[in-house]
Amino acid sequence: MYRTIKDIQFKGKRTLIRVDFNVPLDKEFKITDDTRIRAAIPTLKHIVDQGGKLIIMSHLGRPKGGPDAKYSLKHVLNRLTQLMGKTVQFANDCVGDETLKMAKNMKDGDVLLLENLRFHAEEEKNDATFSKSLASLGEIYVSDAFGTAHRAHASTAGVADYLPAYAGFLMEKEITYLSKVTDSPERPMVAIMGGAKVSDKILVIENLLKKVDCLLIGGGMAFTFLKAMGKEIGKSLCEKDQIETAKKIMDSAKKSGKTFVLPVDVVTAPEIKAGVAVKTVSIDGIPANELGLDIGPKTVDLFHAELKKAKTVLWNGPMGVFETSPFDQGTRKIAEILTGLKAVTVVGGGDSVAAIEQMGAADKVSHVSTGGGACLEFLEGKLLPGIEIFSRDIKNMV
Repeated sequence: MYRTIKDIQFKGKRTLIRVDFNVPLDKEFKITDDTRIRAAIPTLKHIVDQGGKLIIMSHLGRPKGGPDAKYSLKHVLNRLTQLMGKTVQFANDCVGDETLKMAKNMKDGDVLLLENLRFHAEEEKNDATFSKSLASLGEIYVSDAFGTAHRAHASTAGVADYLPAYAGFLMEKEITYLSKVTDSPERPMVAIMGGAKVSDKILVIENLLKKVDCLLIGGGMAFTFLKAMGKEIGKSLCEKDQIETAKKIMDSAKKSGKTFVLPVDVVTAPEIKAGVAVKTVSIDGIPANELGLDIGPKTVDLFHAELKKAKTVLWNGPMGVFETSPFDQGTRKIAEILTGLKAVTVVGGGDSVAAIEQMGAADKVSHVSTGGGACLEFLEGKLLPGIEIFSRDIKNMV
């Protein structure tokens, strides 16, 4: 069992919370997508509504271990204030005497946003002294930043050596839904794996093969599997150094009695370009001078037939070059199919999240994971440092 914010009362307590406010900004430093901020609001309001003193920390961008106005969290202050519906104070640093004084002088229900954690190189080094300085700001630690849970940084793991750690609502939802996939899926369970490279997903595929009833393979990675079967794939993406791995994965699926489905037709073109002439061909008819850039309609139907049986579905990775029309059709069709299923539907990992959001279907599935790398490592079966903390004993109270 792990601790969540439902297990504690926050009134009067200084609560240090790690969120993920790493949002995209335009050239004028205006937020272009506030999804990550909005995702944290239920947890933030829960703490404030109970009378907690809320101290918020996050990173933004990739500053090089020192202050850089371009990456200041001041850029998110106004939007956070609007969403919280109350004044949010700002600390010009995330540690130091002045910041500690501001934290100690907070009243119940106050909100304080700290400056970018990554202005200190010690953050990513998980430096013990830096962790202790952060911990000294609070009495309780909450993490709602699943997207950084696979990183053993000071603010995601080190702080929990000094303060009791609790999972926020967003973190709890991530753990709950991803655990349904990896630990206790309702069966049949189907996983749809896409994206460009087999090498990016080997550990995920190998771990999921132990758990799924059916594995559907699309995207660029499918061509490495097709090549491993002896198919001619034209100029399609192929990781030659992964062909033997692909063979082993297919052999493993066969021996364990798992249904393993590859495309039967694909959409090809001579180049990745909007408006280019395309063909839909069987996997035995890929032109020698063209690239396979999407799954075809017969493959969509084949995948749909398996998905209709499912009680649990995981989707990780697009089915084609979805950023460029018309190679987005396979991905769109899979997104549409998912929204119509009577099953637990979980979408996880970078590009598949971008794809389902682009399709306008993110609110029509059970869960869309907010973490790319963290989601993949969870699906690989790893214990993430930013999740292990919720069941950890405190070593040294500050």
